[in-house]
Amino acid sequence: MTALNRHLLHYLGWRLLQSLVVITIVVIGSFMLLHLVPGDMVDVLGGQRGDMDAELMATLRTRYGLDQPMLVQLFNYVTGVLQGDLGYSFRNSNTVLSLVLQRLPATILLVVCSVAVAVFIGTLAGVFAARHVHRPIDVIISMVVLIFYATPVFMTGLGLVIIFSVKLKLLPVGGLTTPGVDMTTLQMVGDVAQHLILPVLSLSLFYIAIYARLARASMLQVLNQDYIRTAYAKGLGTSHVIIGHALRNALLPVVTMVGLQIAELFGGAVLTETIFSLPGVGRLAYDSVFERDYPLILGVLVVCSFVIILVNLIIDLIYTLLDPRVEVSR
Repeated sequence: MTALNRHLLHYLGWRLLQSLVVITIVVIGSFMLLHLVPGDMVDVLGGQRGDMDAELMATLRTRYGLDQPMLVQLFNYVTGVLQGDLGYSFRNSNTVLSLVLQRLPATILLVVCSVAVAVFIGTLAGVFAARHVHRPIDVIISMVVLIFYATPVFMTGLGLVIIFSVKLKLLPVGGLTTPGVDMTTLQMVGDVAQHLILPVLSLSLFYIAIYARLARASMLQVLNQDYIRTAYAKGLGTSHVIIGHALRNALLPVVTMVGLQIAELFGGAVLTETIFSLPGVGRLAYDSVFERDYPLILGVLVVCSFVIILVNLIIDLIYTLLDPRVEVSR
């Protein structure tokens, strides 16, 4: 085994230990916070039906284990999570893990597409503005990204729906696929892509503004470095210098910001999925909050925490590839 592989295994082991600690804190903290809220699922059922007496409600609490002390419920829940059991959603008559896994692909697709669009367009706009700093195009880009930055996600989503779906009738209002239509695999991909255009734009415009401003500032700093002047002195073209020398170092802050904002994107997905009726985890969490489906809320938090930790680990590994000075170690 080479020294690099030993460092990599040591680093992955250390990050796995950190991840377990974070997930444990998330599980215990979320469980205790949710159980501090007055009332429980049986109260909601009783309020909706209106014909449940105290005896029936007590029977349901005993059946679901809600009559036990909070610490006992917490111990039972943590034991179940360690065995891969996230609980049972009585509102949906299904296991929590199955419900989350059914909705997770749509949310991951939305978040990944939004990140890709935001990083690509934001970085491109930032680099272009830095190359033409203090010129009219720089001012125009700065004004446009400021508008994106100042507009809330839900207003962007509603505005896009009104313009492109209601007025122009170019794109579907909501959903992930067109229901009741037999399609080939290629047609299905095109249909999903068409349904994702507005949600991805809605979620990514705010982050395009952040990445554009970050890339512009980083590129301006890099362009003043000695090695860039040396590259120009060697007779290299502007495109070669920008892409081959400056962009790699200018991307480091952008990559760092992507890792930090993954959690925010999952939070933004709740609004976006609700506006566009996407069958994702965000919409599932939104519905479960109103139904006080505690096992489902906790399951969504645990799975999303795991995904965010995994993505941050991947971002850290990409960071070491972009900057060889960063070693894979604690």
